[in-house]
Amino acid sequence: METNGVRLTPEQARSALADTEHIRASAAALSATPWPNWFFITLTLYTAALPITYGGAMADPDWLLPGPAWMGIMLAMTAVYGALFAVAAKTWRNKTGVALRFDVLPKRATVPLAVGLPVLLVGAAFAFRVTGWPVWLFAASLISAVASVGFHLAFVRLHRKVA
Repeated sequence: METNGVRLTPEQARSALADTEHIRASAAALSATPWPNWFFITLTLYTAALPITYGGAMADPDWLLPGPAWMGIMLAMTAVYGALFAVAAKTWRNKTGVALRFDVLPKRATVPLAVGLPVLLVGAAFAFRVTGWPVWLFAASLISAVASVGFHLAFVRLHRKVA
């Protein structure tokens, strides 16, 4: 390969390839960068509230509120979360020029979370319905919040390590 009539040495070619790989890794890290802090807090509160509202909606007899009220709260929470997600993604894209992408995140973390969190949220509601013990809902709420914080901290670490 020639550049301005000068032939590159094998070491220079390897160095150029390493620089290209570093740029590619940095771009991937930017797309995996954590959410803005306000959205991280929103996401954590949403995941913490979801087991309780879902459990309330699934309760056999009315628990604290009528079942339709729990469903209304859950639908309203989800709508607000979806709108804030869109705002956070648009803000991030405008700020960095990089769209948020989930495919660049480490699969060893995202797959267990994508499978385990729904099982936890739905399982706690079913356990509450069967036993009537709200401790299932509060435990799932706490675990969900801890998972959200842990995932956020892992993204921060991933971003700082690569960028």
